[in-house]
Amino acid sequence: MSELSATAFVVQRGDRLRQISGLLRLPLSRPLWEAVAIVMVCPLLLSAAIWNGFPLIFYDTGAYMLQSFGDKFVPERSPVFSLFILLGGGGASLWFVAILQALMVSFVVVETAHAVAPRTTLPMLLLIVCGLVTLTGLPWYVGQIEPDAFTPLVVLTLYLLAFQVKRLGWWRALALVAIGGLAAASHPSHLGLALGLVLVLAIYRLVALRKHRQWPAANLLLPLVAATLGLSLTLAGNYVYTRHVFISRAGPVFMFARMLQDGVVQKLLDDTCPSSHYMLCSYRSVLPHRADKWLWGPGTPFVALHRFIGTEKESERLVHDSLARYPLWNAELAARDALKQFTLFYTGDQIEPQQWILFTDFHKFIPDQLPAYGTARQQKGKIDFHLINLVHVPLGWLVLLLLAGGVVFALRRADDKAAPLLGFVLVALIGNALICGVFSNPHARYQSRLIWVPALALALLAADRRGNLLRTGA
Repeated sequence: MSELSATAFVVQRGDRLRQISGLLRLPLSRPLWEAVAIVMVCPLLLSAAIWNGFPLIFYDTGAYMLQSFGDKFVPERSPVFSLFILLGGGGASLWFVAILQALMVSFVVVETAHAVAPRTTLPMLLLIVCGLVTLTGLPWYVGQIEPDAFTPLVVLTLYLLAFQVKRLGWWRALALVAIGGLAAASHPSHLGLALGLVLVLAIYRLVALRKHRQWPAANLLLPLVAATLGLSLTLAGNYVYTRHVFISRAGPVFMFARMLQDGVVQKLLDDTCPSSHYMLCSYRSVLPHRADKWLWGPGTPFVALHRFIGTEKESERLVHDSLARYPLWNAELAARDALKQFTLFYTGDQIEPQQWILFTDFHKFIPDQLPAYGTARQQKGKIDFHLINLVHVPLGWLVLLLLAGGVVFALRRADDKAAPLLGFVLVALIGNALICGVFSNPHARYQSRLIWVPALALALLAADRRGNLLRTGA
């Protein structure tokens, strides 16, 4: 009897081990486990917001809510993202908006894994996502009511549409076009990044066709469709609020603020006033020296001149004249700011208590959500990013070094999978730094919101290589 019991125990144990082994090998290549993966990744992406007790809020959130619920055009904020908040159910709960963001990010991450590392299993993907959630700023942007969650989606969707459509199939491609278009339209910098990446793909395709036919072909049509959709949504969103067609009315003002911070504006005013007749000639002795203070500080000349609407034309003129008068100096400053932006990526930039400025917006537009907003850890000042950045910043530098090394290594080995992916991501990081550092001014969140993308790419390539070695028995 004891021998029978022992035999039964061994059989049961073997069955359990086989079941566990089966669970560890659930392939993303099967639609069922692909769908399960998308659902399971979402709460991981929302972990920071869940821990906070409420979706994370940024200073800009109030302006987006003013457009969404107050139906008032705010020139410095994307109307498309405001409409996304409105149509996404933000009036009932901002959690709906955060969940929609998480679903889109989850879908794109899963499809990237599906394409780059087709033998990736569900547990392996969850392990990779857990690493990204812990070691990068990923969950702090996905769970934030701010367009920053969409920046990486511009990069990943355009890459997948350019290089991986055959592997993913057309229904996934159509979903990626829709997500990529929305992501591009959610902020003017995203649209600039999308159009720039399409241009890079066009150059790549031209060079590959003429000189390097062995390079993998790039589909240019679908990325162009996604970028065009983003442009169309931007124009339509602006028309909804203003009955005028334009891309952005705040671009010159932001670039002016960056040039003010760099000292170019002060130099131009000193050299040309009063004969130039700029409105700012009478203010040149009291101009602030920081872009953020000019744009958002109380009692500045910017406020006296009616902010974005009142200074748009003056900013355009000052930017144009300064570029014409000091071209080399401006080029040097732009390069410096872009480099600074590229290397600035700590997590938590301005994720801090903000009820002193946003309480009115919450009370006016979504009062039912005010208690949960007020009791969140963010509003109580209970989030310490110092310890978090002791991990995130060194890891960010490591990821950048591995990315650069990976590009060189992949090109030397003519790796037709790693080279396009890592090269495209590197170009996107450089493009983002150029756009944000030059046309706005350097802030950590602009690059931090993207730093998890090269980490994901490197992890998936490593997983794919491991899968190949296991399959071949090497």
